[in-house]
Amino acid sequence: MRLGATFKVAGRALRKNKLRSVLTALGIIIGVGAVIAMVSIGNGAKAQVQAQIASLGQNILQVFSGSVTASGIRTGFGGAGTLKIEDAEAIRREVPGVAAVSEEVASTAQVAAGNQNWFTRILGESAEYFDIRQWPLADGASYSSQDVRSANKVCVIGHTTAYNIYGDEDPVGQVLRIKGVPFVVTGVLTQKGFSLQGTDQDDVVIMPFTSAMKRVAGGTTLRNINVQIASEDQIESAQQQIVSLLRQRHNIRSGRDDDFTVRNQQEVADTANATADVMTGLLFAVACVSLVVGGIGIMNIMLVSVTERTREIGVRLAVGAHGRDILTQFLIEAVVLSAMGGVIGIVAGIVASKVISMVKNWPTVISPLWMLIAFLVSAAVGIFFGFYPAREASRLDPIDALRYE
Repeated sequence: MRLGATFKVAGRALRKNKLRSVLTALGIIIGVGAVIAMVSIGNGAKAQVQAQIASLGQNILQVFSGSVTASGIRTGFGGAGTLKIEDAEAIRREVPGVAAVSEEVASTAQVAAGNQNWFTRILGESAEYFDIRQWPLADGASYSSQDVRSANKVCVIGHTTAYNIYGDEDPVGQVLRIKGVPFVVTGVLTQKGFSLQGTDQDDVVIMPFTSAMKRVAGGTTLRNINVQIASEDQIESAQQQIVSLLRQRHNIRSGRDDDFTVRNQQEVADTANATADVMTGLLFAVACVSLVVGGIGIMNIMLVSVTERTREIGVRLAVGAHGRDILTQFLIEAVVLSAMGGVIGIVAGIVASKVISMVKNWPTVISPLWMLIAFLVSAAVGIFFGFYPAREASRLDPIDALRYE
């Protein structure tokens, strides 16, 4: 029997029980749709992580000050104040491949202008910070290296802080009081959005780190040092050299723990991506269970179909059809059911991804590769779970089949 005629017979059998065919394919539809939606959410989460890592700048190493333990309570990075300005200068001077360095002092404070006030983060940075972070200004200009050396009372503010203090007014050139000290706003930064930790990067006031030390935060130590490396190939080597340099400068003997921590962007990205991979893997496993259940449903319905059409099979065998023709017919029916479910499932998964993205504001990235994989898997499920019923049909004895009531 020709393959084209076999397809026609299989199609006629499926159209005869349209509702049952749709319900049979429903398990595949749900499984494929779930796979597409879950993978899209996982890819979207990874893309968001990469975008947020990129917002920190390219080829960045962060050197954090150590922690303090008091009465059994340990503070986070920066609590010990083990980094000094001289350490940053040594890194700038002695580590090959270093393109830029920004000393950082961090605190929080209530800032005010006119009759408006706002509680925000205060960052003291060098003039190189904006190049390191690849953070251009939307308005005005950043402060200079001379402002840093002179500890001038100037600052640059983020979009969130600007809006909450000045509203629709232009902040550039206006005075912002920080702990009672008047600072002149020289510029407003472009919007960066939220960081990996969920903090608003635009809710910030950035000033020369010398000004932060002298007029806002006090103290003579740094919270951390931001180091930009000239090329990606030099990051690992530079990280090792920074560790060696600081251990030497801090007189840390062999076998003793460091009183600082050096982290690179890839470590942060790997940690965030690992979390996203675990969640995507769990959701993918649940979706695969739906595919298996759908396949079992196809097997069940095909076995019922073989029983219902026993006399039809007997007639076809009696008039000259071969067992392989019967096997091919039922296998085609199973594959058509699963492939049809795969196509509808892909469309359902794309729609679900778009709806989730709009309702929950979650980023989603639909992968054409995964669409192809999902379709091929759905067809494979039809072949795998449809083969047994098809083989049973092909092995029927024509005489017994014709006698079947």
